[in-house]
Amino acid sequence: MLAALALSAATSAFAASSETDYAAAFSHIHQVKAGVLNVGYVDIGPRDGQPIILLHGWPYDIQSYATVAPKLAAKGYRVIVPWLRGYGSTRFISDSTPRNGQPSAMAADVVGLMDALNIKQAVFGGFDWGARTADIVAALWPERVKSLVSVSGYLISSQTLGQKPLPPKAELQWWYQFYFATERGRQGYAQNTHDFARLIWQQASPGWTFSEATFNQSAKALDNPDQVAITISNYRWRLGLEKGEQKYDAYEKKLATLPVISVPTITIEGDNNGAPHPAPEAYRAKFSGKYEHRTFTGHIGHNPPAEDPEAFVKAITDAAAM
Repeated sequence: MLAALALSAATSAFAASSETDYAAAFSHIHQVKAGVLNVGYVDIGPRDGQPIILLHGWPYDIQSYATVAPKLAAKGYRVIVPWLRGYGSTRFISDSTPRNGQPSAMAADVVGLMDALNIKQAVFGGFDWGARTADIVAALWPERVKSLVSVSGYLISSQTLGQKPLPPKAELQWWYQFYFATERGRQGYAQNTHDFARLIWQQASPGWTFSEATFNQSAKALDNPDQVAITISNYRWRLGLEKGEQKYDAYEKKLATLPVISVPTITIEGDNNGAPHPAPEAYRAKFSGKYEHRTFTGHIGHNPPAEDPEAFVKAITDAAAM
């Protein structure tokens, strides 16, 4: 009995030490050429562990997973957290590449990163732009996705849908999208990027009391030279104000049909999400595989991995076992 208790204590101590080590390693950024990008990413955990790819949203960054990723790595998973195009140390390889923020381009970036790292399949998790990107990868390249954790569920859309008017209250939530459609909005975002991000964080997660240190750490990623161009492009594309690149036309044509996602999926919603988001019952039919929906309670907003990391870790591990 004493030997068993000693072994249990030693195992717990090792796990805690490992998590601490991975937390320290989270700030170590790798770089790899993948497609049109030189991608900056965190890569922690055993190299032979089940790969997990975690994708951040706008205007956030990889720090949303600063607590989640080390916990997963300590459980034996290989955890990869990339900066999307326009964030952190991710850069376009060529100056001539369009600074295009359309959703299918971002999904293609992630597949390119998997190819560069020789990862055939991964568990995906994401929120905001990251959830939309993960949804698109699951819809277009289902063989690359073992399972999916998607905050706010099914976020695939099209330019045609984006041009349809919504009820006034819903339109009000998208105020920044209309602001970005103007030249004044582009200039305003360029001049006040950090203040803009702070406002979005506060509106999207009204119950989240984040520290100045937490915000400032993430805001550094918004100093990327392509951040403004990518953000403006993304929201203008949604309204049909930009055509995007021809090489992604086939992807967009398929996405416009709102394809069903067949991979095992857990969808998440915070009980205090102040950002625009669909109701869970509106997207349930869009997932045909094993499926579960979870509502995170306790005034959880738009960034569940940062606001409730323990619950997000459980969602990822449960999805990995589906």
